[in-house]
Amino acid sequence: MKRTHLPLNALRVLDAAARHLSFTRAADELAVTPAAVGQQIRALEETLGVVLFRRTAKGLELTPEGGAGLEALRRGFLEFEEAVRAMQAGQTSKTLTIAAPRDFTAKWLAARLAAYGRTDPELRFKLVAADEGLDFTEANLDLAVCLASSKGEHEGIEIGGSDYVTVAAPESGIEQPIGWPGSPDAEAEPLLFVADAGLAIDAAAAGFGRATVPAILAEADLASGRVIEEARVPGDKTYWLVAPVPQWRQKKVKALVAALSS
Repeated sequence: MKRTHLPLNALRVLDAAARHLSFTRAADELAVTPAAVGQQIRALEETLGVVLFRRTAKGLELTPEGGAGLEALRRGFLEFEEAVRAMQAGQTSKTLTIAAPRDFTAKWLAARLAAYGRTDPELRFKLVAADEGLDFTEANLDLAVCLASSKGEHEGIEIGGSDYVTVAAPESGIEQPIGWPGSPDAEAEPLLFVADAGLAIDAAAAGFGRATVPAILAEADLASGRVIEEARVPGDKTYWLVAPVPQWRQKKVKALVAALSS
């Protein structure tokens, strides 16, 4: 069945004007001008084919036609508000579903989520590997991490900068690079090729050679002395926290982004 087009803005104006019996007070409630209220009422009268208000010596008066549907109209607005609250219920959830590359999760994200989780015992996290593209709808994601040159089509914030560092085990005597998908090293046949930058750092720490990786991934291993920094160069990609606008505007996502980017 085809639904009738409802002039919702005009109906909201009718409700306010009927309660106040004043276009001026209705305008104050709705944060518009009295002229705008009058225009909405006239347009609604033309649409419905009825007169809704009359001006009398005592002031504005609601016609029988105007009052006939008010009770149902106000019930409808209450139903709309209930529907909106139902749709927003997910924002009160303390569960966050995050997609991130495996090496980023292992080397940087997991420790920070653990620290953030300690601030609120109700927080829960679901981590999804994001090594092959992002689909926010299919995976019901709240937030994702990607290594890219820009945030792309989503809302986002850059974290960690774009520098790459070359790391090796302390006193390592092996000069050959360790390869991984996306490695900036041009060596065609490295001594060792691994699945990601996190494993490249681990291989370097084990003495297999030198790994050039995003600097943010090597922070903890450098700080612990597990590897040492031998060189640093600018890269053309950085890690981004991204999400479509509806997810990005959720309170729980905003709080998480603030915690991870501080």
